[in-house]
Amino acid sequence: MTRKLAGMYAALMTGLDDNGAFSPDRQRGLDEYVLRQGLTGLYVGGSSGESGLLDTEELLAQQEIVAQDAPDTVLIAHVGAPSLRDSIRLAKNAAKLGYHGLSALPPHSYPFTDAEICAYYRDLQAATDLPLIVYEVPVRTGRPIAIEVLTEILAMPNVTGLKFTSTDMFKLSMLRRACPDSTLFFGFDEIYLSGAVIGADGGIGTTYNLLGKLYVALDRSIRNGDMTEAQRLQDISARFVEALLATGVLPGMKAALRAIGIDAGPTRAPMAMRVDDGEARMAALMAKPDFAEWIA
Repeated sequence: MTRKLAGMYAALMTGLDDNGAFSPDRQRGLDEYVLRQGLTGLYVGGSSGESGLLDTEELLAQQEIVAQDAPDTVLIAHVGAPSLRDSIRLAKNAAKLGYHGLSALPPHSYPFTDAEICAYYRDLQAATDLPLIVYEVPVRTGRPIAIEVLTEILAMPNVTGLKFTSTDMFKLSMLRRACPDSTLFFGFDEIYLSGAVIGADGGIGTTYNLLGKLYVALDRSIRNGDMTEAQRLQDISARFVEALLATGVLPGMKAALRAIGIDAGPTRAPMAMRVDDGEARMAALMAKPDFAEWIA
């Protein structure tokens, strides 16, 4: 069964200039590299793109740049801003630019109630005709959303699916049974195999920016039932993520991209490299054969 928007998407990072301002030129360079990797599409303006540190005008500009760069690619715009008003503005802009879907974090600036979360998604899904992917990510929001609330949201007219970034595999299996027609994406790159085996229809991940070819091959191995190859590829992914946890995920990713000739700039302050030798660590890692073979 093929569900709407299913597949493998890079949670696109953001190109910044040396002073930390949004850089259209660096964004285009990053887009060009990511688009070579054979992924289904791009997930634009999410946490991997430092959206929590960008203002709405920058996110609108990024949406436009990516739409120009990727006219033949499936594009999902993350529009989950702290304010519903900004979320709807981002959603309508994405629809105008020809994006294929939307996604949004639940409201997370305050300890919102389940009713407020449902109201947010109800208003957002009604703002355009685009299919909406909701988001379960307790590590970012501070709490999981109850499965009863998620199934209520998934039943809304324009809500197509869910990005599930949680290690609660039992909850994922219950959602798969409860919502058989919904598209479920798995968001932890280092254990994508587990999510796919349980029933995820694809993945959305940060490390796909750099190793997208690996994740396409990993997903294909799982769908073909080649678990030996899937485990081998997942191990490469896990070792890469382990290295990123020491440097900080986004600073380490940008250092790894620089090591292969893609300059997406720094991360925006206050986000910074956690170790003094992060650049050297990531350059050495990318030179190893297990990782170098997956560079596009």
